[in-house]
Amino acid sequence: MGSLEYAQARLSARYGQRPDELAWRRIEHLRELPALLDAARASALGIWLAGIDAMSTPHQIEGILRERWRALVADVAAWMPDEWQPAVRWCAVATDLPVVQHLARGAAVLPWMPDDAVYRDLCASEAAGFGAAPVEGPFASLGAAWLEPARVGSLWRAEWRRRVPAGAGDGVTLLDELGRLLHRHFAAFHDPTVRDGWLLRRALEARLALLFRRAMLDPAAAFVFLALTALDLERLRAELVRRAAFPGMEVLA
Repeated sequence: MGSLEYAQARLSARYGQRPDELAWRRIEHLRELPALLDAARASALGIWLAGIDAMSTPHQIEGILRERWRALVADVAAWMPDEWQPAVRWCAVATDLPVVQHLARGAAVLPWMPDDAVYRDLCASEAAGFGAAPVEGPFASLGAAWLEPARVGSLWRAEWRRRVPAGAGDGVTLLDELGRLLHRHFAAFHDPTVRDGWLLRRALEARLALLFRRAMLDPAAAFVFLALTALDLERLRAELVRRAAFPGMEVLA
């Protein structure tokens, strides 16, 4: 059984191991995937790279990073008190929402999807022509998306809120502040005047870092840490997949 004290110690240690800007700078201008992997493995980014090599395809890279995310969420959940574990575990599904929405819209099962064990049953149902919302399994609470695919994000949030212990996050709390911060971030991407999404992400990272430092022995620390790690993985994914898909492409400064 975990505790807030144990979770805080583990979260703080993992937070301290996050890559700094120097680690990112060392890989950003490398054109070829093998060179990037060598440089990344020698940095704090190396913990994410097991199983990825110079011959990995973009889909294989994304599949491995999804597994790393799911494993991390499971670890964080195990560190937390029992009553918080369901809400933390639900964060693993955040990476699956684009696939759920894709299938809920009636789009075809893509060749790489059944390779992911989490998607296999859902893909089998869709490929068989049933087109029915899942009634069991990890995506059952997202079933209404098969009627309204645009609701997949709000359905995920509703299920997360259901899993949060009663009374937590009501009023002015760090958890509530995190929710508002993420809401503003996602809303900003709908602004047609925005030209650089990475600037938005880095601004979010800075705000999350401040929030993490305020969340000492607060359950919100787990969710803030996961949000920060999701940004790291998104950035790493972009660097890896770009080079796997377009070898030798010039990297703009």
